[in-house]
Amino acid sequence: MGPNGYAGNFSQERRFALARDQAATVSHSPSFASAEFLTSVAQLPALPLAPLAMLPELAFVGRSNSGKSTAINLLTQRRRLAFASKTPGRTQMLNFFSVLDDAPAARRKTCAYLVDLPGYGFARAEATTRKRWDSLVGGYLLARRMLRGVVLVMDARRPLLPADEDLLGWICGREDLARFRVHMLLSKADQIGAAQRREAKKRAEQRAEDLPIATSVQLFSAHDRSGLEELREAAAQILGG
Repeated sequence: MGPNGYAGNFSQERRFALARDQAATVSHSPSFASAEFLTSVAQLPALPLAPLAMLPELAFVGRSNSGKSTAINLLTQRRRLAFASKTPGRTQMLNFFSVLDDAPAARRKTCAYLVDLPGYGFARAEATTRKRWDSLVGGYLLARRMLRGVVLVMDARRPLLPADEDLLGWICGREDLARFRVHMLLSKADQIGAAQRREAKKRAEQRAEDLPIATSVQLFSAHDRSGLEELREAAAQILGG
């Protein structure tokens, strides 16, 4: 075989190898409907012992009764995946849910975790209980290396209360703000009028501009599911980034 034929075969083999390598490194999007409860962590020292792989995490945080658990359940299309309690502060642990990618069924694998954090801002809990919850949530938000971003769920009727600002303060103390992301989810938007919705979103957007983190804002309603697709896209972008 002459030089031209050899070169032609080499080039073809190289193309096949490149195509194979590219196929092996294609990143699939998270399939939130595949979410399953994996584990709960009650104290930060126990987190390294949890059965978690080195995969990106997206945390959902918010005041008690902000609609946080309901947002997770709608995102994952699971009615009772996250426990939505009528008793403020009842969820007291970090709850991890595994999410599979959207590859063909035979090749699906866990690609990320959703994390439901304890609610905050409750008035009836004892001071020591609030301190323990704040330490758990604050410590996780401040130092968790695999955490890629946060969905901050706030009632659209009263966003950015002092407890929300305290939480943003924890996040802003991270060392990786350049790659971190916050998504403000203004929930229960169906319970206020159009003018109030515009005002709530404008206020949140103005606050977002002042933060040293890439921050997006949206309105959301569990009642009529408005904003669900926007939430799904934002969550996928954060985990993929």
